[in-house]
Amino acid sequence: QFSLEGGDRSCKGLGLNFPCSVREVVENYFDINSTPRRSVFEMMSYFSENELERERLSEFSSSAGQEELFSYCNRPRRTILEVFHDFPDTSRNIPLEYLFDIIPGIKPRYFSIASSQLSHPGQAEILMAVVRYKTKLFNPRLGLCSNFLASLNPTDDQIRVPLTVKKGSINFPRDGPVIMVGPGTGVAPFRALIQDRVSRGVGENYLFFGCRFESKDFLCRGEWEEWVAQGLLSLFTAFSRDQTETVYVQHRMALHAPLLWDLLSEKGAHFFVAGNSKRMPADVMDTLKQIVQSEGGFDLEGASGYIKHLEQKKRVQLETWA
Repeated sequence: QFSLEGGDRSCKGLGLNFPCSVREVVENYFDINSTPRRSVFEMMSYFSENELERERLSEFSSSAGQEELFSYCNRPRRTILEVFHDFPDTSRNIPLEYLFDIIPGIKPRYFSIASSQLSHPGQAEILMAVVRYKTKLFNPRLGLCSNFLASLNPTDDQIRVPLTVKKGSINFPRDGPVIMVGPGTGVAPFRALIQDRVSRGVGENYLFFGCRFESKDFLCRGEWEEWVAQGLLSLFTAFSRDQTETVYVQHRMALHAPLLWDLLSEKGAHFFVAGNSKRMPADVMDTLKQIVQSEGGFDLEGASGYIKHLEQKKRVQLETWA
């Protein structure tokens, strides 16, 4: 067992009870499946007594070696634990206290609440994709939080998962038309919103949902179709891999340009986007700008100004994550 004390290092923020064992730290604090940063290789080189390992570590931490570091570490999503395995002589020389500088702590994972208190009192549901994919490395890459949650038995009432709830970044209106663009698990906050509005009998809900395959990834399909049948939801779907040409949510938006422009310009609709922050939000906003140009008769500068005005009035809002 060991303890940390003194200096500027804050032990209280680690979420550990000292003294504790190395096993406890590895299980409950160290994120050993994270991909190491450049500074990790630099720090490891200071403790290396193996000339070959030290040279390679120094190269990875140099400006000239960043392309090779990306190919070795970032592209295949190599973990810190795998890096330690690749540099065995160096790893065994790292003093225990320096592991807290080299290995990051497990960070909280944030999920949008995907349910309404009106339809599910006292509960908070989430939509979660279990992260598991292959790279050139032998072992598949696993998302730490999603695989942990997926491994739990939901019928076991002894399971406790620590969580906290904080205010989201989107402010939803209580009534009036809403246009929602939420591919994949990005639809989570919109499920909560639609549940709330449906529970109050509020319609004019327009949802653009996208995923790869209709048969595999069509999240919450039963609910959407039920609300469509009740006349409370208009659903537009984009299944990107179900046909030869790739179809995304922005393509479905373009097909319904007159409807979207009427909702925004005549009916005071709010426009929301949620999901992965790689390309989707920018592509969706570009399409919205094109719709404002083509249907509203604006030039590029005028369309940009129109959307900026909607953003200032909170009628256009985005919630994205990496």
